Amino acid sequence: MPCHEAEDPQMRYVAAYLLAVLGGKASPSTGDIEKILSSVGIETDAERLKKVISELNGKSVDELISQGRDKLSSMPVGGGAAAPAAAEAAPAAVEEKKEAKKEEKKPESDSEDDDMGFGLFD
Repeated sequence: MPCHEAEDPQMRYVAAYLLAVLGGKASPSTGDIEKILSSVGIETDAERLKKVISELNGKSVDELISQGRDKLSSMPVGGGAAAPAAAEAAPAAVEEKKEAKKEEKKPESDSEDDDMGFGLFD
């Protein structure tokens, strides 16, 4: 599945709007947005596009980004109880790795060089 199908459909309109603004359009039109989206193979929904343009028109990009950042910072992040559990498990995992390395560092015996009791030059 292409990545643009898995995302929020309205976000593609917002992204195209911001690209148009960055490209020099102070107030992008539906045609500007459609041109950007069609260049990457995305068909537009006229109603959604109108809604996005009406909500974004007249706002500065910096203002929109600031509002989005504020909304993201208020959202909970992580798995709640999973973080403390992972923190408790980390020292145990380190100890297991240390033990595994100790076992690997045991001195090798000369039995590998024995050639089963006879040598090449005997």
